[in-house]
Amino acid sequence: MKTNHKKRIIISVTNDLSTDQRIDKVAKSLLKIGYSPVLVGFIKSKSLELSERAYETKRFRVWFTSGILFYAEYNLRLFLYLLFSDANLFLSNDLDTLFANYLASFIRKKTLIYDSHELFTEQPELENRLKVKKIWLKIEQFILPKISNSYTVSASIARYYRQKYGLRMEVIRNFPTKRKKPLFSDKNKEKQIIYQGMLNKARGLEQLIVAMKHIENTTLHIFGTGEIEEKLHQLIEEKQLSDKICFHGRIHFEKLHEYTQKMDLGVSLEQDIGLSYRYALPNKLFDYIQAEIPVLVSPLPEMRAIVEEYDVGAIVDSFEEKKLAAQIIQILSDEKMNEKWQKNLKKAANQLVWEQEETKLIAVFRSLS
Repeated sequence: MKTNHKKRIIISVTNDLSTDQRIDKVAKSLLKIGYSPVLVGFIKSKSLELSERAYETKRFRVWFTSGILFYAEYNLRLFLYLLFSDANLFLSNDLDTLFANYLASFIRKKTLIYDSHELFTEQPELENRLKVKKIWLKIEQFILPKISNSYTVSASIARYYRQKYGLRMEVIRNFPTKRKKPLFSDKNKEKQIIYQGMLNKARGLEQLIVAMKHIENTTLHIFGTGEIEEKLHQLIEEKQLSDKICFHGRIHFEKLHEYTQKMDLGVSLEQDIGLSYRYALPNKLFDYIQAEIPVLVSPLPEMRAIVEEYDVGAIVDSFEEKKLAAQIIQILSDEKMNEKWQKNLKKAANQLVWEQEETKLIAVFRSLS
């Protein structure tokens, strides 16, 4: 069957596609309204195999795996791919794919849509890399005022970009797809805590690990990889906590939910060290809610608003190890509180789903016609 080029859209990200739930959901939503998505990312030696998808995928094999050379190589490869593609729409995810997308769309006079997952230039990883941050800021300042079609993951980020660049971004939160929660009968099992996501600085992981020293009959499960992974392993060895903490690495998002729904508490402990984290609305928060497990989150505005509105967990009182441990123990042991949260989680899990949020995404793309 001949492809309708007017409906062919290339969706690009700087990851290996295997664990990115947002672009998978976006692609499936676009399929529903007649688009033919192609997801573009990269593949490295440790990349997971892709599960079977209902849409096309392409992964570049890159020579450089990190740093400015990686971004330069990837954007060059992406630019050439877009330049000679048969697509009419380009969807750029985050600032690190925007230069290639903007240049190709400008040369070919194609429609460009921008999806901002975070305040890229305010990431903690750029805090002490001023020259690199300056480069990204120049790209942002040059391109964003020229963007006509865009959306982002939280109201705080949308407000920031509107005040800075006059950009009017739709807010499309990263809710999970609706899933059924099976019944489990192991009520007397050892308590289980889950963290899922990148293992990067200022995510409260060090404090959480040290707090586990004071929490009995409980295991912390960590899903993900990142720049401080080795440091975390060393900390666990130093504190002799290897029997209380399990690392699972990266797994396909289809399987992650199976683990999450068996847990007793989900944590998202980002610290307020910059606007990127302050305005964050992490995927894992909604994944925990969809799995119907209570949450413990940092007192950052977007996360606090969700947890308080739906009353599905607690806000961190302190990151001091004994106080954090005491709060976790109290959460895990308070049966009356957990009964209330379970009722609220069922309601929240029905409302905070992609099937509801995708209507805004579909409206954005239908407005392009």
